[in-house]
Amino acid sequence: MNGGIKQEFTNAWSKPNNSVVQLILINLIVFAAARIFKVFFDLSNATDTFFWIFRKLQLPADLGTFLLQPWSIVTYFFTHYDFFHVLFNMLFLFWFGRIIQEFLNSKRVIALYVLGGLAGGLLYMFIYNFIPFYSDRVAESMMLGASAGVFAIVVGAAVFMPNYTFFLIFIGPVKIKYIAIFYVFLSFVGSTGSNAGGEIAHLGGALVGWLYITQLNKGTDLGGWVISVISFIKSMFKPQPKIKVTHRSGNRRPTTKATKSKSNDASSTPQAEIDAILDKISEKGYESLSKDEKQKLFNASKK
Repeated sequence: MNGGIKQEFTNAWSKPNNSVVQLILINLIVFAAARIFKVFFDLSNATDTFFWIFRKLQLPADLGTFLLQPWSIVTYFFTHYDFFHVLFNMLFLFWFGRIIQEFLNSKRVIALYVLGGLAGGLLYMFIYNFIPFYSDRVAESMMLGASAGVFAIVVGAAVFMPNYTFFLIFIGPVKIKYIAIFYVFLSFVGSTGSNAGGEIAHLGGALVGWLYITQLNKGTDLGGWVISVISFIKSMFKPQPKIKVTHRSGNRRPTTKATKSKSNDASSTPQAEIDAILDKISEKGYESLSKDEKQKLFNASKK
């Protein structure tokens, strides 16, 4: 058992084009760690201390409290306490995230998740602090869970490929646009209920999912800055390779314009052609694409 669980985890994490699994692993690790620490704190008669620490990962509605823990605008959407909460969030992330990952590339799953989480958290704090109906809940309200980020992915996938079909138990084939509409509707009608903060965050994430894909179809990637920030953070923890410069005499074979042109033509697809393929998917579904069109879309997703 050389390597064991650690090696299996490393293999699952390091696969290319794998952001859906990476996000799921982060959420599950945080959930498992929280519950394990809870047991040790309980055994030490320090349960109150555990919940005091755990609240530092949650997003408070109160702006004064938020200023004391600003990191919570990010940590809250990786934090769960209830098993079924994390289970259903991760199932939806897996089902809908695969669509974004397969057709729009892995990095955009992360961008949607983070943007949805941020938007959901900001909308939650704004609504609770500026609409009188919620004023009596502000002081004690705390929010956690990946739902806002997941809703961004669900709605994003539904806007991108509205006719993509899931086969649901006891129901049969259902287009994902109807699944997204149904859950957004439930969040809206629940926005004044007992879980009002979470439902409001869902709506913020859903809005981001719609906006992100509509702008992406117009050629604007709203999540580019998210990927840049994450790439910068990753680079800080990677050892920089030592560069050894050598000089070699002799003639080098020049690259001709014809060679360059051929290389470029083989690796690029005009954006207008990609847009036409995406329009065809929206109207007739992915299965209507020819083998050549699927290959062009796949190639474009890797850029």
